[in-house]
Amino acid sequence: MRVLTIPVLLLFATAASAELPSPRLDRITPLGAAAGSSVEVEIVGADLEEADRMLFDHPGIKAEHVKDRKFKVSIAADVPSGTYDARVVGKYGVSSPRLFAVSRDVVEVAEKEPNDEPATAQAVAVNSVVNGTSDQGRDDVFRFPVKKGQRVVIECFAQRLDAQLDGTMTLADKSGKQLASNRGYAGRDPLVDFVAPADGDYFVTLHDLAYVGGHPYRLVITDRPHVENIFPRAVQRGKAATVTVYGRNLGPGAKPSELIVNDLPLEALTVTLTPPDDIWERGRFSFTEHPTGHSVLPTAATCTLTGFQYRGVPMLLTDTPVTLEQEPNNDSAHVQPLTLPAVVSGRFDRERDADWYAIEPTETGPHSFEVYCERIGGRADPYLVVFDDKDTRIAELDDFGIRTLAFDGLTRDASGVVNLTAKKKYKVLVQDRYRRGGPRYQYVLTIRKAVPDFYPAVIHSQNPGPGGTTIRRGGAAYLDVVIHNKEGFTGPVTIVAEDLPKGLHAAPTTINGDNHGVLVLWADADAPDWVGPVKLTATAKRGEEDLVREVRPYTRVSTSTQLSSSRPTRHLVVAIRDSAPFHVAPMMEVLTVEAGKKVELKLQCQRLWPDFKSPVNVTPLAFPGPIKTSTLSIPADQTEATTTIDVQPNARPGEYLLVLQTQAQVAFAKDPKAATKPNTLVTLPSRPIKLVVLPPKK
Repeated sequence: MRVLTIPVLLLFATAASAELPSPRLDRITPLGAAAGSSVEVEIVGADLEEADRMLFDHPGIKAEHVKDRKFKVSIAADVPSGTYDARVVGKYGVSSPRLFAVSRDVVEVAEKEPNDEPATAQAVAVNSVVNGTSDQGRDDVFRFPVKKGQRVVIECFAQRLDAQLDGTMTLADKSGKQLASNRGYAGRDPLVDFVAPADGDYFVTLHDLAYVGGHPYRLVITDRPHVENIFPRAVQRGKAATVTVYGRNLGPGAKPSELIVNDLPLEALTVTLTPPDDIWERGRFSFTEHPTGHSVLPTAATCTLTGFQYRGVPMLLTDTPVTLEQEPNNDSAHVQPLTLPAVVSGRFDRERDADWYAIEPTETGPHSFEVYCERIGGRADPYLVVFDDKDTRIAELDDFGIRTLAFDGLTRDASGVVNLTAKKKYKVLVQDRYRRGGPRYQYVLTIRKAVPDFYPAVIHSQNPGPGGTTIRRGGAAYLDVVIHNKEGFTGPVTIVAEDLPKGLHAAPTTINGDNHGVLVLWADADAPDWVGPVKLTATAKRGEEDLVREVRPYTRVSTSTQLSSSRPTRHLVVAIRDSAPFHVAPMMEVLTVEAGKKVELKLQCQRLWPDFKSPVNVTPLAFPGPIKTSTLSIPADQTEATTTIDVQPNARPGEYLLVLQTQAQVAFAKDPKAATKPNTLVTLPSRPIKLVVLPPKK
């Protein structure tokens, strides 16, 4: 994994210290509504002046501006249940997204105060969704009637909808006897599942762990079908698969299973599913519910998962037949034999369970070992150990992934490549790091000959908090690009932007042998106002084979500098707005140089605001390691400068897209009529420079 150097970290921190306004959407209240209904929502955030539009990533969800910070959101009757990204558009462009939930077959209810104790509990019915807000130092209490033997699931949605509530939930009967309590069932969100021992009213109490007020949530009280997980969790592409759905109140055809969660059995329902046919070739992961319910903070865990969701459950898509784990295989004397390539859907059935497998490769060379758990919503922290035929430990694999200031693709899943010898016998151990087990501790193990591949992702460059991507006319903005290079893949990878509107540009961006880069978008000085999705596609070669991958967009969730919480979005949305104060561009778009030599780069600074006269400082932005340049300053009132690109002898021949970071103090106030305008440090990327590195002459 490439580690960001201290200068790059400082660069990111400086870039966020003081900037021109960038809309940030922090909260939507309520967090959802029913299909076929309308609801008034209130937004909270920063730099939301003149916010008069809300955009959703489904055409059936529309918003009408009511008044400052309030919108009427209407959901068409055919919008599927799930979660959707909402963004706000205003004077300063498009905001970061926040999640909005759409329900079906339940009644949406608004929380009503006072409801701080059982005596004043708000009465609701089973199959309701309560849209509430946590109270400072107080509880929210709800009362609902249940019949004896009725199974009811009570679930809080907050973290999974980008809200900050750390929910704690208890259930009591009308005498006040506590029947159940929970916190942290799905991330920070609690869940209680119970079978009523008698007819009567029951009381659910919810509060933030620290009793912090003002955090929105959705409390679902239902006896409708509730899916816990699915087994197996991997299916072969192009073929119908028979799987077992485990959950609660699954309806006709469901039977009690032997799997127990919180002292109650899960039901089992056998179904047949056919994987979507548009996933494999482009390396996609499609979802109806944003995958935010990880057992730790929201992460970009699915950034290296090729698959889809079925009834909200992540599924791995594979090109290999799927084998089921078979007990007993819980010690080295009782191993389950596998034929390579192998895809095994398994589960740590109980505490201290260990799963052992035996393999005998037919080829000598690097072999890929992957344990999918966090990526598919499992609760384990798995590790994997490979032993040779003398029981010597030859490899141990654990957490992997890339984490930067805005992007968190680090997972607790085990992944890596191990060199194996043909016809030699090996044993493989898979176990939870903390020896936990149960129905929620599923995993998928894949073992095969290493096949180089890559998973590309982009995220907004604004740090440390969430941000949208807005390009000012005549200027530019950039996205951080993260490449998970897998199983020996070294690139190069070329990323191309598609469906760009008039006046918006992006040069094909090549990342050559690295796992990090930047993609620059720039707008003409006369580009019209615009907001909409932009599609990014990455291409590369694996030998003579062409690889085409969808570049997955992500967003930062938390404003905290201590939390690297990010999650996927369905679309990368950008906006074009008012003029940038300045812009730096190369005077030649293509430079050619031999490895081990230097080349001169001439820059032109366009001063777009009439009163902008300050110096502009120029530094490299995420340059590849073997390519160097020094910092420089374009003096006040000047428009040209020259720097030198120094290409080290070890630079790989090929194309690189280089970007410079430019910074200047700009006089700015939100009120254009303000008597004084304080200096604001503005950071903008240059237009990209294409550098062609040639092999050194012999």
